[in-house]
Formats: sequence, C-alpha cells, structure tokens
Amino acid sequence: MVAEAADGQQALELMRRLQPQLAVLDIDMPDLSGLRVAAEARDEGLAVRIIFVTVHREESFLERALELGALGYILKDATAAEIASGIQTVAAGQPYISPALTASLLQRRTGAEGPGGLASLTPTERVVIKLIAECRTTKQIAAHLFISPRTVEKHRANICQKLGLQGNHALTKYALARQAEL
Repeated sequence: MVAEAADGQQALELMRRLQPQLAVLDIDMPDLSGLRVAAEARDEGLAVRIIFVTVHREESFLERALELGALGYILKDATAAEIASGIQTVAAGQPYISPALTASLLQRRTGAEGPGGLASLTPTERVVIKLIAECRTTKQIAAHLFISPRTVEKHRANICQKLGLQGNHALTKYALARQAEL
C-alpha cells in the first residue's frame, strides 16, 4: 500500500492509521516538519523505517535525523536511480546516506571542505561569514565594516566560491551550521 500526504500532520496521521513499513519524509514540510514527524513517530513507538529526501546538506540536519531513528538520508539533487536505491536499501532495513553527503561530511571533518575550506578565507571574509551567522543583512554588515553593500556582496561571492557553495541561501545555512567554528 502506498499513501501520499500533503503536509507533516497528515503524514503522521497516515503513519498512525496505516502502520507502513517505510515512510519517505522531507525535512521541510508544511504544518509539521519531517523532523517533528519522525520525533512523534519515535515517541509513539510506531514501527516505521524513515528515510529523508531533502535539500539540506548540513551535518546538523543529518545528525538530528539519525538521532530520531531515521535509517536513510538522501539529497534531492541525487539521481532518480540513487533515490530508488536508497529507498530500497532502507526498506530492507539497512542504513543509507547519499554518497555526495558522506563525501562532503568527510571533507568537512578533515578540513578539506569545498575547494579551499575555512582556512582559505581572508580575515575580512571570516568576519563577513561570522556576521552572516549572526543573521545580519548585507547593509548591516556593510555598516559594521564601514564598506559598501556591493563590497559585502563581493565578499559573499568570494566566500561561496572558496567553500564550493551554490544557491541563494547556501552561505547563510552554512554559516549558521558552522557558527561555533567561525
């Protein structure tokens, strides 16, 4: 039997009612996040294998998913074949984490993240990323550093290039996840 839910609350209700062997969740779900759904399922003792298919590459999300008992964690930009293979692996009771994510985690732990890692950042870029982690806007960062907003944008672009980050919010997510190291 296969069921589809429109949001986290409905996913949890279907899990309670249908008692599936496997649930494929996203971290970003309306009403209840996938992490909250997994926590509720665990707390209620639902015997369901959980796999996350998500855009979140940050180690903190993976760690939380695993703490909640998830057996799998696949990135949405994976190929269809990888997603299918991961789901089959988890359905068989085996853990599965996207190879791209495991490679990224290993690089971070060895200090080799992105093309250059945090060590490749200039002192000003390190201040900029620290201020980003504090949720400061480009204008606030510019005022703090007595530079133009355009210069801040250039620093942001350089940081993204050095760390191998892409996408509108990747730098902010990275900065928040790595705040203790900055």
